[in-house]
Amino acid sequence: MPRVVGVDIPNNKRLEYSLTYIFGVGRTTAKKVCAHLGLDPAMQARDMTEEQLTELAHHLEKTYEVEGDLRRATAAAIARLRDIGSYRGLRHRRGLPVRGQRTRTNARGRKGAKKTVAGKKSVKGMKS
Repeated sequence: MPRVVGVDIPNNKRLEYSLTYIFGVGRTTAKKVCAHLGLDPAMQARDMTEEQLTELAHHLEKTYEVEGDLRRATAAAIARLRDIGSYRGLRHRRGLPVRGQRTRTNARGRKGAKKTVAGKKSVKGMKS
């Protein structure tokens, strides 16, 4: 597996899909990078030469914010929101949806697994 910007990209996939394994590179960015470097997006990642790999890695690091730098920038932006006490920062801190989604139902991905609360006891059960 070729290693680009600290990430092993799959050998047996088209280059445009393999590049999406890098955090911060989507399909559109992958296509732009291939076009800029003159690489065939349909070629397999294993068919790339060492020279092409180093050129690709250099271009990604120079032009785009990817992997560790992007993760740090995102974490810093969220930390800033928390520190200034904004509404979005509070939502991040509480682990709730940040962008106005409803929480009465759904939001399970953000809130975690359902926490069951004991229900009311029925009148029949209390009479005995």
